[in-house]
Amino acid sequence: MTQQPYSKPLPTPQPESDFYWEKTKEHELWLRSCNDCNQAYFYPRDICPICFSRDTTWVQASGKGTLHTFAIVHRAPTPAFRDDAPFVVAIVDLEEGPRMPTNLVEVEPDPSAIHVGMPVEVVFEDVTEEITLPKFKPAG
Repeated sequence: MTQQPYSKPLPTPQPESDFYWEKTKEHELWLRSCNDCNQAYFYPRDICPICFSRDTTWVQASGKGTLHTFAIVHRAPTPAFRDDAPFVVAIVDLEEGPRMPTNLVEVEPDPSAIHVGMPVEVVFEDVTEEITLPKFKPAG
């Protein structure tokens, strides 16, 4: 049996995010952190979006957070997502501070099963040989 090629949009790694994507392939979540204002941030980029410093470094995230907000998608935005509907898109507040857009998985896409503030933890989906996507599930 051959596996179907992944047909959904994929991120394009850039030099400043290559480390992030390398670590997601290892099922680790890493963030950039500013050495001047001591704030972690997402998405990965060389310049701190808070104080614009270039003195930044990588820090490994705990992979834990809380659900900030979510939406249940019943009608796929493009044909590539048709088989996934209904699914949950979410914003997670990471323990380290940044907010991260993601998908909430391993939970029924039903408002009675999901609530803002619920603890979540990262899981990884290997979608291609180059890209592994971090997603979140309810913390166990």
